Amino acid sequence: MSRDPNRVVIIGNGPAALRLTTRLHTLGHQGPLTVIGDEPEGAYQRPLLTSLASGELRADHLRLPPHPATTDVRTGTAATALDTARRLIRLGTGGELPYDTLVLATGACPTPPARATALLHPDGTPRPGVTFLRTRADAERLTGARLTVLGAGPLGIETALALRRGGRTVTLVHEGPYPLHRHLSHDTGEFLTRRLTDLGVTLRAGRTVVSHTPGRSRLDDGEELDTDTLVLCTGVRPRTGLARAAGLRTADGILVDDLLRTSDPHIFAIGDCAELHGTAAAGIEAATTQADALAYTLTGTPTPYPPQPRITRLRAPEIDLAWTEQTDGQSESSISVTDRTRARRAHITVRDGRVQGSEILGLPQAVSDVTTLVRAAWPLPTDWPGLLLGTRFGPYTEHADDAGGADAHACAVVCRCNNVTAKDLTAAWEAGHRTVTELAAQTRATTGCGGCTEEVQALCQNLTASRTASHTAGSPR
Repeated sequence: MSRDPNRVVIIGNGPAALRLTTRLHTLGHQGPLTVIGDEPEGAYQRPLLTSLASGELRADHLRLPPHPATTDVRTGTAATALDTARRLIRLGTGGELPYDTLVLATGACPTPPARATALLHPDGTPRPGVTFLRTRADAERLTGARLTVLGAGPLGIETALALRRGGRTVTLVHEGPYPLHRHLSHDTGEFLTRRLTDLGVTLRAGRTVVSHTPGRSRLDDGEELDTDTLVLCTGVRPRTGLARAAGLRTADGILVDDLLRTSDPHIFAIGDCAELHGTAAAGIEAATTQADALAYTLTGTPTPYPPQPRITRLRAPEIDLAWTEQTDGQSESSISVTDRTRARRAHITVRDGRVQGSEILGLPQAVSDVTTLVRAAWPLPTDWPGLLLGTRFGPYTEHADDAGGADAHACAVVCRCNNVTAKDLTAAWEAGHRTVTELAAQTRATTGCGGCTEEVQALCQNLTASRTASHTAGSPR
């Protein structure tokens, strides 16, 4: 069988695949480039599904830009098996597709709840009135005025709040003692519970749903909830079935090395399906960074992927919440600032003078500043109370001369829904888009959950003040 040279095929048509094709095109990739996606539509922003379900966004608002024109994009096409010996992909359409280099960007799939027998069919699909929230089709199934969300992880909380914004009655059921109990301390979890309740979300902690019939969900303590739609937000797991069946090494995810190679040197994996050093990648930021590194590797410049700190920020305009998973090793100290009256809290753990873990609720400036410190691996500033209370002007003044410091700040992600960095926003501002509305139209920042609106507004004000000061300093006296 004849084969075109350097043929790259990507299985998966999400943001990671789009970033990779775009970067390969920019870097001058030679040879055919094909993307296979099993969903019927093109690439879209999965993190914005909650805003689609709430009615705040239309389906076309989620659509991502097209792949470069030279890319062969095949939507509605499933890859059913890999023949690694012959380097062929078997397709659901019955055909085969050859590759020289294969990239698995298959993402993640929903994890069913522990007691799912009465909620799912034997093949794992939801029963009538029950749905996951992973695709646009799932979002369209969130119908009715009364909804129950099972699982108070990040997606469950974001879904509950989005549905409340849409005027629905929402009950959030969670098996743990409080929302996000695997990530937050008891005090922060208590404050989060109070905020959710104040926003009109009814919480059932320490409970789970054991059955659902049209219009009604039954909890394990016997309570019955009026429910038009039951939404399962019980976590996700990397999609590894295709890789595992082909004999590639897998654990929780598809195992890759620093160059994102799998156990087959012709196959790479990026995004939510990939696992490096015992940790599965998660989130659009990690996927974007991996796609950038792999693009360089595939165009002749081997570039290791630099693992990113695991920072999670809730995509909800009503609640400013972010946390950093503590890295390996014992912390040397911890620092907390608590405001019980306003249900605000900042807590960080410190090792070798740097932030190792964090959880911040209700302090938006502190969320931004601590996130920047963690990403840049900068030392904790001496004015740590001001940092945690958000009263200092960022953590940057003490580190302005650090090598790479300015670049680290510029590359900090401001809009997590659309992966827009401070650098992107600054470039758009310099190009003449000077208001939040104009920046939103140019970069899509603030058009997701809206949680970054204040940060974008502050950036506009800072850039305007900087430009004014520069002009004043340069004017004749």
